[in-house]
Amino acid sequence: MLLALSAIWGASFMFIKVAVREIDPVTTVFGRVALGALVLAAVVPLRMPVREAEAALRADAVSLLIVGVLNSALPFWLLFWAQTHIDSGLAAIIQASAPLFTALLALAFVRSERVSGLRLAGFVLGFAGVALLVGAAPRGSVVAGFAVVGTALCYAASGLYAARRLAHAPSLVTALGSLVAATLVTLPPGLALLPDEMPGWKAIGSVVALGVAGSALAYLLYYAIIAGAGASYAILVTYLVPPMALLWGALLLDEGVGAADLGGLALVLAGVALGTGTVRPPPQGGR
Repeated sequence: MLLALSAIWGASFMFIKVAVREIDPVTTVFGRVALGALVLAAVVPLRMPVREAEAALRADAVSLLIVGVLNSALPFWLLFWAQTHIDSGLAAIIQASAPLFTALLALAFVRSERVSGLRLAGFVLGFAGVALLVGAAPRGSVVAGFAVVGTALCYAASGLYAARRLAHAPSLVTALGSLVAATLVTLPPGLALLPDEMPGWKAIGSVVALGVAGSALAYLLYYAIIAGAGASYAILVTYLVPPMALLWGALLLDEGVGAADLGGLALVLAGVALGTGTVRPPPQGGR
């Protein structure tokens, strides 16, 4: 399931690239979250009592609205807009720095957290990789690179907020509620910026794939992995998505993969592994 999830989320960057060629980024975001919400709404009755889901949605409406903005509406718009200027593979690599921002925000707001040794080295490596990637972006695309950095920061902030405010809520309800909130937020600009002419089938199909597979199906797979193998295993998708995105972009979009991309990928993933504590030194004196 982990490989399937990484393939879906890796391909999402390719679908974004295709969709925003003909459809405004904010309209593409609206289509993605709206379709994802519709699919999850159909799944909820199969997984839990409807009244229980409705009660959970009402009880955490404000928190779900905040998560919907921070985890879907705002970062999706930043990412989709950025991909009108940079390659899908580059966007995926920069976004992979999200766990570093999570650890950094946790450090800022949890005084007991201290970073030293390998974790400190991981922060330095990871953010050096982000700087390399943004700096190596094509001329005129540096702002787009920073937009993807903003996407990673949004994901980090939303993850910490959801862990604090929504840990008690069923994961399916959190996924549905956040997508519904994102749909309501993006509805007015999404409809206002509808294209004047009917987009081609590739663009429309890409939006459908983003909503059904990239949002609804991916959420179901992700939470199933967490339930079956734990969050520490599920987070490994962070390492698999960028290579998948690079592969999809190279094979189907003819995007080039340069030395800066590979070097930045190595630095970011090494930084994430060390900075988040995924890789730790063996205990002294132990086998």
